[in-house]
Amino acid sequence: MHALALISLTITALCYLAPAAAAAAASLAYLDGRHGFTYDWPFFYSMISSQIAGAIHERRDTLSLFYDLETHAKSALRANQTFVIFCGRTWTYAQAYDTVLRYGAWLKSRGVDKGDIVAMDFVNSDVFIWVWFGLWSIGAKPAFINYNLTGKPLVHTIKTSTARLVLVDPEGKAKFSEHVLNENGFTRVHGADKVEYTFDMEQLDVPKSVRNQTQTPQAAVEAGAVSEPQSAQRNIEIIFFDDALTSHILTYPPTRLPDAVRSGQKRTSMAMLIYTSGTTGLPKPAVMSWGKCTIASKFTASWLKLKNDVVHTSMPLYHSSASVLGVCAVLGSGNTICLSKKFSHKTFWTEVRDSNATILHYVGETCRYLLSAPASPLDKQHKIRAAFGNGLRPDVWEPFKQRFGIETIYEFYAATEAPIGLFNRSTNTFSSGAIARNGTLGNALLSKKLAIVRMDPESDPPEPVRDPKTGFCQRCDDNEPGELLAKLDAANMENSFQGYYGNEKATSSKILRNVMEKGDAYFRSGDLMRWDDEGRFWFVDRLGDTFRWKAENVSTAEVSQVLGTHPAVDEANVYGVQVPRHDGRAGCAAVVLKNGESAPSEHMLKSLAQHVKKELPAFAVPVWLRFTKEMQLTGTNKQQKTALQKEGIDPQVVEQAGDVIYWLKDGTYVKFTKGDLDIIEGGGVKL
Repeated sequence: MHALALISLTITALCYLAPAAAAAAASLAYLDGRHGFTYDWPFFYSMISSQIAGAIHERRDTLSLFYDLETHAKSALRANQTFVIFCGRTWTYAQAYDTVLRYGAWLKSRGVDKGDIVAMDFVNSDVFIWVWFGLWSIGAKPAFINYNLTGKPLVHTIKTSTARLVLVDPEGKAKFSEHVLNENGFTRVHGADKVEYTFDMEQLDVPKSVRNQTQTPQAAVEAGAVSEPQSAQRNIEIIFFDDALTSHILTYPPTRLPDAVRSGQKRTSMAMLIYTSGTTGLPKPAVMSWGKCTIASKFTASWLKLKNDVVHTSMPLYHSSASVLGVCAVLGSGNTICLSKKFSHKTFWTEVRDSNATILHYVGETCRYLLSAPASPLDKQHKIRAAFGNGLRPDVWEPFKQRFGIETIYEFYAATEAPIGLFNRSTNTFSSGAIARNGTLGNALLSKKLAIVRMDPESDPPEPVRDPKTGFCQRCDDNEPGELLAKLDAANMENSFQGYYGNEKATSSKILRNVMEKGDAYFRSGDLMRWDDEGRFWFVDRLGDTFRWKAENVSTAEVSQVLGTHPAVDEANVYGVQVPRHDGRAGCAAVVLKNGESAPSEHMLKSLAQHVKKELPAFAVPVWLRFTKEMQLTGTNKQQKTALQKEGIDPQVVEQAGDVIYWLKDGTYVKFTKGDLDIIEGGGVKL
């Protein structure tokens, strides 16, 4: 009787408690939906755990990610797990470690010492990874060169890296012809067993302190053993890789050098140089510190919840997105990277399926190109659980997810040199198209670290609006576009921003002072953003003359300068134009010809095409040329770009202004017609 009474009492209590519990659950769900607690938690956990990992590695003097490779290679759990997949071949962690040690031994035999910077001009390959980690294994530092660069920009990157050794992929050999190098200040030193050149460091715009480091190993300079260089002349050796050399390297014994060659690194110390093009018109070497390398890779692995995953990337390893957030994130968490030589929509999904990839790494154009390919019954036949990357445009976002059956998009915003990262884990339409999303706690934290400030539309270059009374910048209202700024440690700038190697002027140009209070300092992103009242960040545009095309920054100053060196060009005004069904902005140049000529000949058009293709990387070559009789100027005699950008590439609009427009096709510039524009708008042409 007592048992029955107890059961009856329990049932009665549950009847009363169940609605209360349901109400409490509903309230918690509402609060979570309103404030995003469960959304913020993974972000905070990933950020805090990655910061702790960085501090631990610094204290143990194991910041080099070489130690992660070594740990996995010697682990019973990971040693025989696949680390790298490339062109159908696989390497386990143990095999990769063995190969890296052999490359390190070879590099050491070539005279590479601790602290030396070695330039790498490689397309994506397994060899890229072996050289990269081989350098880290002996305490040296790689400088990743964009393999699209040619001519002056290429030579500039080599010089500013201060490397004494340049390693070149077989596909890049033609760019390093003696004729091209001679044109850019290099003189061949005829040796019996080397390809060696010399150039004058005095002609290079880098501080003397950096020039000093190029005369002897960097470690000796850091130790104070060297003060002034013996000569302004600088020698550099170029080694071209081929099958014979890679086979030769593998004959070296897998020698592990002592920890001393990798010791003494701090989180602010340089791990490698990754070049980024900025408003100066030539690539700048951004310092990728050990702290950023470690923390960013650990954060990414945690944020993506990497576990028994295969990450597929066809993005170039010379970019930090593929190298740090791809390879390093995979390495740090003991997963697998599937590397493509380059992106091709024809082979993309075959590689994804053959590798059993579970994570897809993209840039915005990647997703658009995949979406533009003909539909296939196999579109959803894969194991991809998520896609991560940057630049996925709002108009592509949902169609891409739906067509290929991808549940989660991990979108991020970052830059190689920037002390900032914004993140959006999107599983529904609420944050589709946003570069970042945060809950209430995330917004509260970011409001202390970030600011979006009003910009003066009339200033050139663009500058923030200052309060006339206080002199401080003005925060934008919700949804109001402004430049994104990130707070720096004003007392010790290097802690949060290492800047550009050997370029104090460029580094200083990214720092804005007295922003919200006297004495503070913020990093300038150079990007216009909107931060709405629901915690979402939206990308608006890039500031200034630089525009984005094919996932690269294009400097109008650089392109204008190259066009201006053509014998037929009197003046060139370069700007980015929006193109239907394409991300970013394509290059367009308003050109005034010499001698008052108003119409270019076929020979001149072909000559112009050959000229820009020779002197510029592919992504910077103008797609359109607009020939005009007189350049539009502002009241201060500066070139006017705004009106030209608004008129765009519509040939009817251009002709109404008295101009004529051509576009690059089949190796020359040809007349651009309304029919051509219709084809682009219909998706018939992908530039």
